[in-house]
Amino acid sequence: MRRSFLVAAGAPIILLVSGLALRGQANREQPHGDLKVDCGQCHTPDKWTPLLKAPAFRHDATGFVLESAHAQVSCRGCHRSLVFAQVGTACADCHKDAHRGELGFRCEACHTPTTWTNQREMFQVHNRTRFPLMAVHARLDCTACHRNQRPYEYANTPAECGNCHYQTYLQTTSPNHVQAGFGRRCEDCHSVVASSWHEATFSHPAAFPLTGGHAGLACARCHSGGVYTGLSTACVSCHQKDYAATTSPNHQQAGFPTQCESCHNTNAWQPAKFDHSQTGFPLTGAHINVTCASCHPGGRFAGTPTDCYSCHQKDYAGTTNPNHQQAGFPTQCQVCHNTNAWQPATFDHNQTGFPLTGAHASVACTVCHAGGRYAGTPTDCYSCHQKDWAGTNNPNHQQAGFPTQCQVCHSTNAWQPATFDHNKTRFPLTGAHTRLACTACHAGGYAGTPTDCYSCHRKDYPPSHPSEGRGTNCAQCHNTSSWGDAGGDARRRRPPRLP
Repeated sequence: MRRSFLVAAGAPIILLVSGLALRGQANREQPHGDLKVDCGQCHTPDKWTPLLKAPAFRHDATGFVLESAHAQVSCRGCHRSLVFAQVGTACADCHKDAHRGELGFRCEACHTPTTWTNQREMFQVHNRTRFPLMAVHARLDCTACHRNQRPYEYANTPAECGNCHYQTYLQTTSPNHVQAGFGRRCEDCHSVVASSWHEATFSHPAAFPLTGGHAGLACARCHSGGVYTGLSTACVSCHQKDYAATTSPNHQQAGFPTQCESCHNTNAWQPAKFDHSQTGFPLTGAHINVTCASCHPGGRFAGTPTDCYSCHQKDYAGTTNPNHQQAGFPTQCQVCHNTNAWQPATFDHNQTGFPLTGAHASVACTVCHAGGRYAGTPTDCYSCHQKDWAGTNNPNHQQAGFPTQCQVCHSTNAWQPATFDHNKTRFPLTGAHTRLACTACHAGGYAGTPTDCYSCHRKDYPPSHPSEGRGTNCAQCHNTSSWGDAGGDARRRRPPRLP
């Protein structure tokens, strides 16, 4: 019969186990201190020890769950004293800090009850440092990076790539980093997420960005011999053989400049473009679509003449309407033609000694340049208008003895109306003379017309004037405004009576 009794405090404890009465020691202290747990959860009715193989006591109730390695440790492994309440729950209470306090005292930040060296958990903590572990770094053992330090000391480990990979830097061959003068900032070209060093990317300087065909080339193609510093960025420094081997056209023979970028780009040699506007002969009109060889036969580019006649001599010689050669036209084609087409052609007559005005502007060229004669064409009116001059009848210019300088009376707009500036003769018209018809004075023609008043005003001369001793010089008393202006003024100017 098994019984257990809980008696009043201070009373002797009598435990009856299998008919055996075990007298407890009166007033003896509980060995576990103030433990509020039924003894039967750990002990058997037979003896205090050994304990139950499967104690009913649950350590979880204490706030410290036993798991993994902790669950395999005997109670005395942690409870050196039977007073269980005197055991601390911090890792450092039982475990010596191998890191000597440099990582703090929260061991559980990196370690777990399963194992001290569970790197997965440790690396999760590592990612909160200034050097998060990624890719290859996450698979390394701690000592691979934390070298040359006291065991288990990790603080102050350099985070620069060159500190761990200096030997790798020294041993590079493709290219030799030391010889090439490369810096030790590995991260400039290499990535921690790459699977190997060879997956490197280099940001080429802005002075020579890698574009087009350059972007896919191996470094050694341009940096032969491991030379990386001081290289020329001129295209010809790498492409001199390409320049010399050209045939369509032969760049060397043609005297092309070695600035490849003038015509080519980094995508491909072809198609190539040449900016002709950068030369002394920009391409316009029909010239734009002409093949290079049309103007540069035989691959001749340097020294190509820029005047039209050099290319269009046959066109000039073959003209018929009009025949330029026969007409003595200048060989400066641009005077009449443009680069769009030969026709329509325009000739700026104003650039000659005979600008076209009035009716002349709409006259066909052959009217003045009959027989295709252009050079030495006279510019006086009479040369073209002799028949017009000879055929006049109102008045008859030939009979009247008019000068052959048609422009004296006529303009280029039309023959009529005609104007004659009498003021340019020896007899300027004033007063009443300006309103008279020409025939009033030039009844018998124009040539040799007298200029004295009496010749026209013989009928106006009074019969009494001779007896009064007045001469025939009407201007002594009269003016051109009116005969009646003579008055007393005339008497004052009256000459003395003749005897």
